[in-house]
Amino acid sequence: MDFNVKKIVKDAGAAISRVVQMTEEKLGTSEKTELDAHFENLWERAENTKNWTEKIVRDAEAVLIPNPGNRIEDFIYEKIDKKRPSRLSNLEYLGLDMIEAGNVYGPGTAYGSCLIKVGQWEQKLGQNERDFIGSAAMCFTQPMRKFLDTEIKTILKEKNLLEVKRLDLDACKNRVRKARSMLGQPAAERDLRIAQSEFDRQAEITKLLLEGIGSSHAAHLRCLQEFVETQARFYSQCTTIMTDLQRELASMSSMPGVDPNSPVNPKPNEWNNEVPNNGMRKARVIYDYDGQDTTELSLMANEIIMVKELSDKPNEDYLYGERGHQKGKVPRAYLEFIS
Repeated sequence: MDFNVKKIVKDAGAAISRVVQMTEEKLGTSEKTELDAHFENLWERAENTKNWTEKIVRDAEAVLIPNPGNRIEDFIYEKIDKKRPSRLSNLEYLGLDMIEAGNVYGPGTAYGSCLIKVGQWEQKLGQNERDFIGSAAMCFTQPMRKFLDTEIKTILKEKNLLEVKRLDLDACKNRVRKARSMLGQPAAERDLRIAQSEFDRQAEITKLLLEGIGSSHAAHLRCLQEFVETQARFYSQCTTIMTDLQRELASMSSMPGVDPNSPVNPKPNEWNNEVPNNGMRKARVIYDYDGQDTTELSLMANEIIMVKELSDKPNEDYLYGERGHQKGKVPRAYLEFIS
C-alpha cells in the first residue's frame, strides 16, 4: 500500500495546530469567529431534539420490551441484518403452562377446565401484545431511530466540518495580523479570502440542515399520533378479551355437571391396555377439532396434549393422544410438537 508521507505529516500538523488554537480560545488568548444568533438558536434546537429523541426512544423500547436481554438480542440481530427468531411473550408462556396444568388436573374438573380457558385467553392477550409491540415499533420507535441514524448524524458531520472551517479561518486571520513583510501579507490575505469563502459556504449548508429540524418535528408528531392510536387500540382489545373471559368463566361456573372434586388422576379405559405411557411427546393444538367418534379426542386450539405413535401400526394421519384422563386418536395435521 502506498502512503503519501507529506500529506500525512501535513494533516497531522494541521490537526495539532487546531488543537492548540482551540486551547488558546478556551484560555482567552486567541480570538474566535462567532456564529450569528439565528444559527446558534438553530443549533440549540437540534441538540435538544437529538438528546430528547434518544431518551424517548430508549424509554419507549423499555416499555415495549421490558427485558434488557431481549433488547440487546434484537439490537445484535438488527446490526448483523438478520431476522431474529420468533419469541413468545410472557403472557403466552403463562397461558401455555395454565393449559398444561389444566390438562393434568383434568378438563372435567372445575379448576382444570377454568385453567385451560384462562390459559387460552392469556395466549390471546400475549398475541395481542406482540402485535402491539410490532405496530408500535413500526410507527414510532423505528422512524425515530432512523432520524437519529440519518439526519442527526449528517447534521453532526456537517457541524464538525464547519468547526474545522472556522478554525482554519481564524488561523488565516492570525497569519494576516502577524504578517510583517509586504511579500507575505498578500499571500496571507489570499488564504484568508479562500478560508472565509469556504467557511461561509459550509455555514450555509449546515444552516439549511438545521432548519430542516422543523419538518422533522412535524414528522415526529405524526409518529406520536400513530403511536397513541396503536396504544389505545391495544388496550381496547385487551379490555374486550378480558371481558369475554369473565363472561366465559361466569357461564362455566353455572354449568351443571361440573364436579370441582372430580379426581385428577385419569381413569383406566381401553386405551390403557393398548398404549403404554412411556415415549410420550408434548404437542400444541393448532386448530379446534371435533372428534368423529368415541375413539377420537376432541381438541381445542392452543391447548397442550401428550401424543405418541399408535401402538398397533404407524399412521400418517393420526397419533395417540392423552389429555388428563381423556384419551383417543388425534389428527397429526392439527398438532405442533413442542418436545
